[in-house]
Amino acid sequence: MSRRLHDWFVMTWYGRTRRGAWLLPLAALFAAASALRRWLYRRGVLHSYRSRRLVVVVGNLTVGGAGKTPLVMWLAGELARRGLRVGVALRGYGGARGPARRIGPSDPAVETGDEALMIRRRLDMPVAVGASRPEAVRLLEADCDAIVCDDGLQHYALARDFEIAVIDGMRGFGNGWRLPAGPLREPVARLDEVDAVIVNGPGHDRRGAIRMTLEPVAVVSIGDETRRPLSAFAGQEVVAAAAIGNPERFFAMLRSHGLTVETRPLQDHARFTPALAGVGEGKPVLLTEKDAVKCEGAGWDGAAWVEVMPRIDTGGAAALIDAIVHKADGRTGDLKRD
Repeated sequence: MSRRLHDWFVMTWYGRTRRGAWLLPLAALFAAASALRRWLYRRGVLHSYRSRRLVVVVGNLTVGGAGKTPLVMWLAGELARRGLRVGVALRGYGGARGPARRIGPSDPAVETGDEALMIRRRLDMPVAVGASRPEAVRLLEADCDAIVCDDGLQHYALARDFEIAVIDGMRGFGNGWRLPAGPLREPVARLDEVDAVIVNGPGHDRRGAIRMTLEPVAVVSIGDETRRPLSAFAGQEVVAAAAIGNPERFFAMLRSHGLTVETRPLQDHARFTPALAGVGEGKPVLLTEKDAVKCEGAGWDGAAWVEVMPRIDTGGAAALIDAIVHKADGRTGDLKRD
């Protein structure tokens, strides 16, 4: 999708206008096709793969980033601390390349997808990518008790034991219309069926949802990996470049910590050069961790990425992990009886 077309859709979906109303007939067709497809999976006409391991899907209803990947990393880490052997499965941008495979920390982002490589580098656990999520899950079953899927709420070819839906608190559901008139892949009523709803950031209110914010932990230099607190940049002018689903959330976080930000928003998953990111213009350049995994080779002196961690309501976080562990114990018992 070209940058101009991407920006048009973002403004149409989230700009509080009705200019996308002419797309509503297409949205009705999309909704009908989506409902039929799900009905076929529920009836068994289309086959869903049921893993031998606990499968947790973290997804969202809207197109674009909602903060799923940081939550996936936190969730996988917490489950591992509770004694489970955890793996992460995801499609990878563009379905990765070739058949499903497990990836290593030195694999190139162009082959694995940026989110997959970021997860693999951050966590000491197996990560598999593939256009077929069931195939990616199969690659993890031999040495995992639980498999967390980054995205895939609408990928019904993979059966799941626990569903978590993430809502972007800043954007919500946009104009509330289905694709392509609006950003919704499924109706909002779908949230009534999931096991947990998490709202990332302020701005959207939903009864019973768990609140999450993304808090900066450190600014990590590209190259020598020197770590500094974000507060070290307070009062400075920085260039912030981001090729994520909602760059404004990253920019707003930096501003909230006292930085003066020159923004460089890029299309989600875009690959950019040091020049496009603003390196060499006399200001510190800050990137997201997801973008930093793509920054290889020379020319990145003066650039760094901001490490963030989810901060989740304590009671909600504990209840969420307890519920998943309980399901994992139940699945283990079922397997032993089989």
